[in-house]
This record gives sequence, C-alpha cells and structure tokens, in this order.
Amino acid sequence: MSNLHEECGVFGIYDFDGKDVASTIYYGLFALQHRGQESCGIAVSETYGPKGKVTSVKGMGLCNEVFEEENLGDMKGDIGVGHVRYSTAGESTRENAQPLVLNYVKGTLAMAHNGNLINANELREELAYTGAIFQTTIDSEVIAYHIARERLNTPTVEAAVVNAMKKIKGAYSLVVMSPRKLIGARDPFGFHPLCIGKRDNAYIIASESCALDTVGAEFVRDVLPGEVVTITPDNGIMSDTTMCLPKNQQGRCIFEYIYFARQDSFIDGISVYQSRLDAGRFLYEDSPVDADLVIGVPESGNAAALGYALASGVPFGYGFVKNGYVGRTFIKPKQSSRESAVRVKLNVLEEAVKGKRVIMIDDSIVRGTTSDQIIQLLRNAGAKEVHVRISSPPFLWPCYFGTDVPVREQLIAYNRTVEDIKNIIGADSLAYLKIERLEEMVKGLPICKGCFTGKYPLEPPKEDIRGKYDK
Repeated sequence: MSNLHEECGVFGIYDFDGKDVASTIYYGLFALQHRGQESCGIAVSETYGPKGKVTSVKGMGLCNEVFEEENLGDMKGDIGVGHVRYSTAGESTRENAQPLVLNYVKGTLAMAHNGNLINANELREELAYTGAIFQTTIDSEVIAYHIARERLNTPTVEAAVVNAMKKIKGAYSLVVMSPRKLIGARDPFGFHPLCIGKRDNAYIIASESCALDTVGAEFVRDVLPGEVVTITPDNGIMSDTTMCLPKNQQGRCIFEYIYFARQDSFIDGISVYQSRLDAGRFLYEDSPVDADLVIGVPESGNAAALGYALASGVPFGYGFVKNGYVGRTFIKPKQSSRESAVRVKLNVLEEAVKGKRVIMIDDSIVRGTTSDQIIQLLRNAGAKEVHVRISSPPFLWPCYFGTDVPVREQLIAYNRTVEDIKNIIGADSLAYLKIERLEEMVKGLPICKGCFTGKYPLEPPKEDIRGKYDK
C-alpha cells in the first residue's frame, strides 16, 4: 500500500542426485513472489545430458499464471535458476523477463539478477561499440555480456564473474547457471540479500531464507557482501572473497528489514520480524501518544504495530482487511470510475475502530497519495482520532540501487515539514522513526541510508537514469 517496490527475487538449485529441479524452483519463486509480481521465469539444464542445452519458460504475470503443470513437467534438468521481477521504470515486457539465457563460444549461461547498476549506460554503450546486440533494456543483460566476455580469457566461469564484478557498479545479487556449476554473487556493499541452503543432496541459492523454508531446505549461511560462491558435486561450496570490502564500507539496504523482505526471513543473521518489532518499540519510546488501539497497514506495518502495542500497553488490533488476491500490478480503476484502488485492496473493520482513538503504523510515506485515502477510510468508519507513526525516516532522496524511490520532487517529504505532511494526509499527529534508530534495528550492521540522507555507500550517477535501462 505504500507504493514502494523492490526489484526482484532470485532462486537457484543444483541437485547432485540428478533429480529434476523445476518444481522446486517454482515453489521457491512462490515464496519470493512479494519481491516481484510483473514477470517470472525458470531455466533448467541437465548436467548429465547434452552440454549446454537449456530449457526455459518465462512470461508476464504471477508464478501461478505463467507456470502450469504441463510446462513445468516438460522442464527436465538437475540444475536451474528462477526469477521474479518488478521493474522500477521503463518497459515491463516479456523480453525483459528473466532468467536471461546466453549462448556463446564457451557454451551457455543462464542468469537471474536482483538489483540495479549505476554504470549500466556506460557499459552498454561500450559493448554496443564493439558489436554487441542487445535483446532487452535491462542492466542484467550488461552483466551477462561481461561475464561471457570475461569467460573467454579466464579458466573458469566463476573467475569470469569476479572479473565482471570489477567493472560493474551498483547493487546486484546474482545466480548464474553454467553447464556444470551453480554460482552466486553479491555486490561488495551487500545491498540486497542472498543466502545458501541445502536439502538432501541439493544446494540452493536464494534471495531470502523464507524460500529455503518453503522448499524444506536447511539454511547454511548468507553469501557475504562481495563474495562469489561456486557449487559443484566435486567441491561442494567454494568461495572467492576477492571483491569483499571491509565491514565498515558495506551498505545493506535498510528497507529489506523495514518493508521488502518477508518477515519470516533472516538476513545476515538478523530476524526481519524482530527488526520490525523493534521499530515499533522505538516509535513508542520516541513518539508516544494516548490512544485506544494500535493497528498496522498490512502487511509490513503489522509487526511494527505489534511492537508499538507491546511497548506502550495500548491494545493491538486489526483495523483493515486486505484483499489477498490483488497483486501490485492489478488494473487500476480509471479516474472517472467510482471504485478506489485503495478500497479494492483494503477495507476497514468498522467494529474495530469506531469511536476509538487509533494509532496507525505504516512502513513509509512516499508520495502521500494513498496515506490520505487510508486515513479517510478510518474516519469514515468512525475513528475519533487517527495518529500516524511511520517505521522509517522521511524519504528525501531517490534510490539508484534497486528500489523505486522516485525523484525528489515527487517525494512528499521534500521541502516539507512533518507538520505540513500531517496536514496534507489529514492525520491528528504524525511521527517518523528517528534516523539514529536504524542501526539499532539491525544490531549495528552497516546499512545504506541514502534515501534518507543523500549519502550513499558509493557515488551515485550524476543524473537519474533509472528509466532508461532499468531492470
């Protein structure tokens, strides 16, 4: 409901016993569906069959719309990668769906990418002037090309991935399938999560640990920021830390903990659920208010609301019913229509809020276009007061690393005070999470706070280019 989105989710598996993996990837992507709802895809290969033969299925829509029992059953292979996608700008087309599959001199390569490069334009132009022909408008294709080119001069595909990482700048969590290897790579700043799991004699690399739980796999460990892991039957997990940075230079996206990740996931040893509970507790400690009920805006606001309630003693309740069948990409009602996009997604439980002073917890206010509608829904249902608490600081700067925080002029907090915003959205009071609380949420892990402070872990591009070659 906050109109804020993450880019993608990735999943890869290699079954050393030779069992088909397509159905496991399907269920893994289902668990990662919250990370992308525009398109999805699966690519598999038989390591024991003809070298380099890759079967892939991808399309627009949710997993259960793109994949069917028939097309999954036809996908034979013991190694594979999968992807769910949300684009921040530009075209959302089947051509841009992943995984990308490349045929080149050394064989085949299938790759899934979560993140956003800040030098994609420069690298794309360089490749184009040396004869590269692009099939998509996504920066993931730039990464795949560089890996393929580096592979011509390196002894292994994992060495090619490391060399490519020396050229690309920005956020990327990658899963790469070569004919006999599964490779995972995470950018040196660790912007977005990537973890390793094991089920029987199969190894998995996924965006979040909740995907491991869904397929019955055991969590092994997180991929380190800057690390490249290679999985083979002969050597198990091999690690290359050439690109790793000192811990104090890393910069995890704090919004993975606030909003993007599923709350049953653990990222770099931190429980997403606990971090949201703590955010709610911090909101109470720093911005208390007298009220009768604490509610969260589903889903990511619920845990922070519970944290606020537990700390304050004000009862926690459910103020909204969410339509679970509406994805982020549903056809929005026309301006002339009487239907409201907000009401299609959310309805207020009148019995819960009528006659009460309500504290409403949400994860963020981006443009403010839905917050005022939600508050009005509560007032229409009889809420006496609506006090809004936000489990993140105000957005003041755009994000270039895989989150669609827009240009500054579109942000409600830009050039406005908290009092101004309170009046615009129609709340009785408004308070945000204090910026110094962010490190406390993640037990001191180095994080990126660029969308709040304008200070990023690496130099951002001079202009906002996300709409041109988005992912």
